[in-house]
Amino acid sequence: MAYLLKLRLPILFLALACLASFILPGTSSAEPKTDRTVILISVDGLAHYYFDDPKAQIPTIRQLAAEGARAKTMECSFPTVTWPNHTTLVTGVTPGKHGVIGNNYFDRETLKTVPFIPDPLFDKVEIVTSPTIYDVAHEAGLKTAGVIWPASRRAPTLDWQVPDVFDQETWEDASTPSLLEELKAKGIPYERQMEWCKAGTQGKAMRDWMYGSIASHVLATHKPNVLLLHLVSVDAMEHATGRQSPEAYWACNDSDQRIRQVVEAVEAAGMRDRTTFFICADHGFITYTKQIAANNVLREMGLRSGQGLKLEQQAYVLGQGGGAFVYILDEANRDEIAQKLAEKFKTVEGVEAVIERKDFAAMGHRDPTDDPREPDLMLSAADGYSFSGSDDGKEVISETDGPKGSHGYLHTHPLMGATCVISGAGVKKGVVLEKVSNLDVAPTMAALLGLEMPSAEGRVLEEILTGE
Repeated sequence: MAYLLKLRLPILFLALACLASFILPGTSSAEPKTDRTVILISVDGLAHYYFDDPKAQIPTIRQLAAEGARAKTMECSFPTVTWPNHTTLVTGVTPGKHGVIGNNYFDRETLKTVPFIPDPLFDKVEIVTSPTIYDVAHEAGLKTAGVIWPASRRAPTLDWQVPDVFDQETWEDASTPSLLEELKAKGIPYERQMEWCKAGTQGKAMRDWMYGSIASHVLATHKPNVLLLHLVSVDAMEHATGRQSPEAYWACNDSDQRIRQVVEAVEAAGMRDRTTFFICADHGFITYTKQIAANNVLREMGLRSGQGLKLEQQAYVLGQGGGAFVYILDEANRDEIAQKLAEKFKTVEGVEAVIERKDFAAMGHRDPTDDPREPDLMLSAADGYSFSGSDDGKEVISETDGPKGSHGYLHTHPLMGATCVISGAGVKKGVVLEKVSNLDVAPTMAALLGLEMPSAEGRVLEEILTGE
């Protein structure tokens, strides 16, 4: 308990520091549209390039695009991993502002990795420091729901929710009790959550079926104004086999069927003419066959030695898939070590970009002096490479046992662009935009509900809206 409290203190400090900006900017002077619904479905890992790929059987997504609008690509946030990008989708701000800086971070005091994914430690109010679309909607008196949306555990502004948590006891404890009762009565097997999570990749399709069924039930029974749904199969298959593999194409089709399931639930509930669908993703995917053991670079430089309890370290690299965070633990020599590491990593095979503290703001991150969870350097791998957690002091570059998939790379990498389709009530038909930002999703959702998000750094996509 003491360890968990110590981990929470810096996050709670940041949350309190942002309290004023959390409450006031979410207030909307617009008139909420109580008869409207916006549904945000995130297909984890559905890169933009699948839309025009003839091998991708995604008829529902393409039909929604034909009936509404889409972007050829949507730029994501760095690192292009799940937890920060899902939080950006619903806040309209960058990771440095909303507080979920990666899938995890390294605590310099405890010398331990602290996970955000999959919400095992923190409730939403402890880590998300900027208003979300569901906060703003709830504040305006609208009804809200979330189905395994990252970084939303026990969100007080979600009227109905099941969290993105693996552990069955925690999952049920953090879910809306009345919703679990309804699912049990309907025969939706929420009690299989942990079992299917433990099954890994093989359990993802069953999980998506269950999550689609939960979302469909909430829509039919409660008709919320905001519903968030996270689908996980595409990401899982791409991690296992690489992008645009047969398995990935199968998962794209399976996710398309889950989207069709939700669309049909909306139609059956008589809500189609007042519902807007946002079909988005959190990142793209890159296939890699080589891994970079960045901590072995530190060993070569004498910044890490020993193992276990005898480990001595002046720095540590925490992987974020195709990205990485470099933490310097020697405060007295911090600037000197940072400079040496920046120069060294620029020469390491497979490292495409080294981002120094002076460039953090441009990348949507804060300086570590302002947020101690932030690293001292950030890295991005090149196409064909990903970062490894290996710390055995052996080779820096190793071959995988076959093609694998990863994300986390620079958000500007063309393969990291995500899908973005917006269709339904209030959206013009047949609009195709070249590029949007994931910062634009939340404020556009708000506009469709007659709300405003002054805290958002993104913009309302006025060019796709009918104004109705």
